[in-house]
Amino acid sequence: MPVFPERQDSGSAFPIPTHIAIIMDGNGRWALSRGLPRLAGHRAGTENLRRIIEACIEFGIRYLTIYAFSTENWGRPKEEVEGLMEIFEDVIDHELQELQDQGVQLRHIGRLDRLDPVFRNKVLHALQYTSDNSRLVLNVAFNYGGRDEIVNAIQRIIQDKIDPQEITAELVNRYLFTAGVPDPDLIIRTSGELRGSNFLIWQGAYSEWYFPPVYWPDFDKEQLRLALEEYGHRERRYGRVDQPREEQVDGHAH
Repeated sequence: MPVFPERQDSGSAFPIPTHIAIIMDGNGRWALSRGLPRLAGHRAGTENLRRIIEACIEFGIRYLTIYAFSTENWGRPKEEVEGLMEIFEDVIDHELQELQDQGVQLRHIGRLDRLDPVFRNKVLHALQYTSDNSRLVLNVAFNYGGRDEIVNAIQRIIQDKIDPQEITAELVNRYLFTAGVPDPDLIIRTSGELRGSNFLIWQGAYSEWYFPPVYWPDFDKEQLRLALEEYGHRERRYGRVDQPREEQVDGHAH
């Protein structure tokens, strides 16, 4: 676990979650609504990520997890997949030093085995280069799927010959891609779609969800503030029910 600096007072009147996760949805539709190719929307979404990272740091959020590319996204048209890979590689080439200067620690969740070797080495370098940073941990879910993550954890538990009686939720946590990272307090999906899309299935079991109707490139600092404010008004019970004060009527509880 990274050792975080003391949170600065962001001036917020509501509690700030430790960990937020975002399904960055709507890039393609954002572009098409403007008469642009879908990849233009993905580039705009990448530009927006920089602004949201800065806002998370300002608000005092410790962990940000983004859904960058799912295991199912390989099924998109070849041209779009190749374009996305080019965009992701450009981000590493041109944004890595800025992330380092901001104190952002990059982590990858998912698999790297399908990536081009040059791109994969760039990813590994970025993870190592930022590994000592602790201002914000940015988990990039790339070639990631929630079911694949759980299957991978089960396979590794079996390989390690763990006694079935020793398997607990805490042990499973240690075998997930997110080992060592607290579960997300808040999961945001932009564009108004109301689906989880195979994202953080295990970790999001008790997360609060927020579905703003704006496309990801338009989800700015103010939109994030509204999401955090909404989160601050939620009462998280984790499956428990607060016991109401019983009213006594004629000696009987009602």
